[in-house]
Amino acid sequence: MVATDPLADPAELAVWLGVPETDPKLLAALNAASRRFRGAVRHPVSLVSGDTVVLDGTGAHSLLLPAAPVVSVESVELEGAALTAGTDYDWSADGYLRRLTTTWPDRLRCLHVTYTHGYALIPEDIKEVVIDQARAMYRVQPGVQTMQVGGQSIGFGAQASIGVTAQWSAMVEKYRLNRGDRP
Repeated sequence: MVATDPLADPAELAVWLGVPETDPKLLAALNAASRRFRGAVRHPVSLVSGDTVVLDGTGAHSLLLPAAPVVSVESVELEGAALTAGTDYDWSADGYLRRLTTTWPDRLRCLHVTYTHGYALIPEDIKEVVIDQARAMYRVQPGVQTMQVGGQSIGFGAQASIGVTAQWSAMVEKYRLNRGDRP
């Protein structure tokens, strides 16, 4: 499931920018900043209920679910057979799914897990960095930045690419899920 709702309130961004919260450019900047944050942390952030994933067995006692925080695990099926929470497996909010009596088989696509993950209320520190990023995106005017003729060069304004702040980097690090797919 893909979360598409913005990670911050358009009304709060509107106060910063002095434009209506329905302004198309404001909404585009907020959605872009939200997508950028979700991509950087590698999970939807927002609450996703009843998400079903197919996982590979690892041959170990524990495996990681692809998104966290985990709110609940509704069902786990191993090769079509339903497992029982507390008897066959247990789980943690950090996304660990642990087999209690044995190990998970070392087989591809053998587990079907339905679970709920993410934040019902987006943490304030995430909202803050998304608003900051959206403010920067809103203010950038794409177009010609420099022009050179012969030995003469002239600049016309802000660069169209948006960097990130130290605060953004700290929040991405705080909420990022590292599932071994990237260093």
